[in-house]
Amino acid sequence: MSPVELAPRFFLAVAVILLFCRLMAWLLGKVGQPAVVSEMVAGVLLGPSLLGLLAPDVQDALFPEPLYPVLYIVGQVGLVIFMFQAGYAFTAHRVTGLAGTAGAVSLAGIVVPLGLGVLLVLATAAHAPVVADGASLGVTAAFVGVALAITAFPMLARIITEGGHAGTRYGSLALASGALDDLVAWILLAVVLATASGRPGPALVTVGGAVLFGLLLWFVGRRLAAALVGSDRLGDQSRLLGLFALLFAVAWYTDEIGLYAVFGAFAVGAIMPHTERTDGMVATVTPVCQIAFLPLFFTYSGLHTEFGLLGEPSVLLFALGCVVLAIVGKFGACFAVARVRGEPKGVALRIGALMNARGLMQLIAINVGLAAGIVNSTLFTALVLVALVTTLMTTPVLRWIARREARTPALLDTKEPMVVVQRSADMT
Repeated sequence: MSPVELAPRFFLAVAVILLFCRLMAWLLGKVGQPAVVSEMVAGVLLGPSLLGLLAPDVQDALFPEPLYPVLYIVGQVGLVIFMFQAGYAFTAHRVTGLAGTAGAVSLAGIVVPLGLGVLLVLATAAHAPVVADGASLGVTAAFVGVALAITAFPMLARIITEGGHAGTRYGSLALASGALDDLVAWILLAVVLATASGRPGPALVTVGGAVLFGLLLWFVGRRLAAALVGSDRLGDQSRLLGLFALLFAVAWYTDEIGLYAVFGAFAVGAIMPHTERTDGMVATVTPVCQIAFLPLFFTYSGLHTEFGLLGEPSVLLFALGCVVLAIVGKFGACFAVARVRGEPKGVALRIGALMNARGLMQLIAINVGLAAGIVNSTLFTALVLVALVTTLMTTPVLRWIARREARTPALLDTKEPMVVVQRSADMT
């Protein structure tokens, strides 16, 4: 299919994707689910799991195979912008007086699901086809462990802000723990990807390139970002032009060294100074990202999700095992550690519920694994199921806790709320 033939297919596909995502957001919004959850569900429904099952000819006509790379590239633009926003949000949330508990909760939220994920793959790899061709068992096990350890920090920040939880003790602890959790998880993912090649050359390029990138970011990038935002000689459009040039240049570099564009975009967001001008720039690019680009990423992910694979008993058991261990490892471990640290039961339950959501961050991670050749369709589907279940359950669980507290006042947050300082645009 030539580019001239592909262009009208792309425009039609985008129109269908955007309208269907908006419909799902409206439907699931009635039960309190955030838009990003609706778009995750919409992407899966447009793939072979539903549309391809009910109307395969329609799905093939809407999303022909040559369209996949286009959706991937345009979806990557959305991811780069999203991860820039996530990095900006990461440094915008500063919590005081909670370092010990937040550190303990974050550590538990990484170590326990990581260990459980590794053990699950080692125990079931001989029975379920979850190891991709060319990938080692150890790399697959490590990848699953890291995927289960991820927390959707940007979504967590949005739930806390929009739900009126900002300033509460559990909201402050969840923000601090989630930020540390995601930072460590993404570093671990970078290590797994660098190891996956099995050859010292690419791994050395990744490690050396990452060190160089960190040094350039610290000594040059921060000054460049401050000059871009602080210069009075630049107009708003020139600042946005400079921001996109910097963002995409960094995305190119981190892709080239095998660290992937999402890491570079997150780092650019993290070094941006928090000023009214930067807030305005983030607020300008956020709607375009959320409305036009991110849904394409969800659809691309959905086109690779085949829930029909779960019809095989061994695959279904593996997927269910992933879901159960993900919840036990994250919700259970964070709840238990918060209780050990002396937090009231209601506070600990909410921390566990918020930390348990994987959301878009896990979808990004497994798509990176798919692109790197260490995730096959079976493992991809199982981990998409984990992302959907753990994210969908967050709001209902928080509501259940609130109802439970209303019946049992002893569960209420009796400790003084901590102050969260935040200055950022609305995050998904």
